[in-house]
This record gives sequence, structure tokens and C-alpha cells, in this order.
Amino acid sequence: MRDRDPSSNAAAAGAFALGGALVVNRLGFGAMRLTGRGILGEPEDPEEARRVLKRAVELRVNLIDTADSYGPEVSERLISEALRPYPGDLVIATKGGYTRPNGRWVPDGRPEHLREACEGSLRRLGVDRIDLYQFHTPDPKVPFEDSVWALAQLRDEGKVWHVGLSNVGVRELEIALDIVPIASVQNRYNLTDRSSEAVLQACEREEVGFIPWFPLATGRLARPGGSLGEIASRHDAAPSQVALAWLLGHSPVMLPIPGTSSVAHLEENVAAAALELTEDERATLDEL
Repeated sequence: MRDRDPSSNAAAAGAFALGGALVVNRLGFGAMRLTGRGILGEPEDPEEARRVLKRAVELRVNLIDTADSYGPEVSERLISEALRPYPGDLVIATKGGYTRPNGRWVPDGRPEHLREACEGSLRRLGVDRIDLYQFHTPDPKVPFEDSVWALAQLRDEGKVWHVGLSNVGVRELEIALDIVPIASVQNRYNLTDRSSEAVLQACEREEVGFIPWFPLATGRLARPGGSLGEIASRHDAAPSQVALAWLLGHSPVMLPIPGTSSVAHLEENVAAAALELTEDERATLDEL
């Protein structure tokens, strides 16, 4: 694979204004994998984790996504250690609504928990206000509206600037929009899993940013001889780079946040923003 100039960076993908106010380059960084195995505990190489964060900012990535449950607390702390004082244009998005007892992912959408989680994130990140605070997942034990109202109250109090959702359907987005302005939705979405297409289309209609998690999944599509592999070979690129380029071209509200614990892999991901697919290549990938 050809070495791509890191100056062909996140800015090449264009910009999007989250909530109409937070202007971010459309290719961001997901900080989940900066923790230990299983998204638990400290990373094997904390210094490399900090280098990844610093290099992301150098490459003009200015949207970093994390959550209090990553570690838990480890990812947010590493961001603070590596990047404070924060660049003026850096947008840090975090999430609350999951707990990690014994490593499991357990939803907790109680308003009192979301307030406690938000205040903990404020302390760890070392900020007075969180740029984008996302409800990590609906809790089947708590009315969805109650959880969203809790985030709306945090916004009214100035602890949160913009509110986002994660792992929701179209109906939940509609309910939330009746309560508080929604800046983003973060759902699983990639070449092999487009089950949130209807949510993406709703985000386009409402001018809400769509943050696809697990954006690099290619699975069997990356096998030698397949369409994705052929397109990647034609561009002297990795299949994951083609997958990112496809996402960026698929929708103007798409904000991929590929994550990694390696500087080299980070640079490869960011270089994908400069990859230009032809209309025929896009049509082929659309049909996969």
C-alpha cells in the first residue's frame, strides 16, 4: 500500500456544524480502544495512547468521541492528560448511560445516574461544560423521555452544550426532538451493517449529525477477489480506507469516528479522507 501524505487529513472530508454551532471536520476519532482489553482498565502502552491522541489533533481531527464507560473512566482521563489545555476548535463528545459491573455492559438511564455520570465526566475531562453529551443507550427499565429530560436539564444548567443520542431508532429520535435539540445520533453503521439507514435518513432531514460506530467493519467484503478488495487495489489503499471513503460520501451528515491504539493505524485512517471514489465504485459499494 502506498504511503499517503498525512497532510491529506481529516479536513479533506469537509466540515459539519454539530447543532449548527460546533464546526468539526467530518472524520473524527473514537477513543474507546485506548483502554485495556475488553474496554476495561489501563491500556498496555499508556504513552502510545497519549501519542495517538496528540497525533490526531496534529492531523486536524477535531472531534474526539469517548464515554465514561470506556475503562471505565480511563479513556476520558487519557484525553485530559494528553490534550489539556485543549485546542480552541477541539470538540470532545462523551456519553453516559452504561455501567460496567464485572465488565458487562448494563444500561442505566435513570436521571440521577445520568447527572452523576455527567458530573464525573466534567471532572475527568477538566471542563466546565461538555461540548456534546450523548445518551449512550436507552434503558428498558426507564422511560426514554425521562432520560432525555435529564439531559435537557443538564443543558439548561450549562453543564452540557449539545445533546446527542446513541443506539436509537427513528421514533426515539422524534421523541427526543420534541424535548430538546438533538445535535447527533451515534448508531452502528458500516458497509456490512446498514440497519440504521432509516435513522440516517431522518438525521439528514433534521440536519442532525450521524456518527457511525464500528465504521471499519468489512468482513467477507474484504476477501481477495471481492469488489471491495478490487476497489482498494485500484487505489493502492486498504479496504478499511475504502470503507471510510464510502461512508464519507454516502451522506453529508456522516461523521465517522474510527478508533485505534496505534499512531500508524490512525494515520492510515485519516488519510482515507483524501481518497476519491468514482461514481461507478460508489454504485458498486452501494449494492454490496
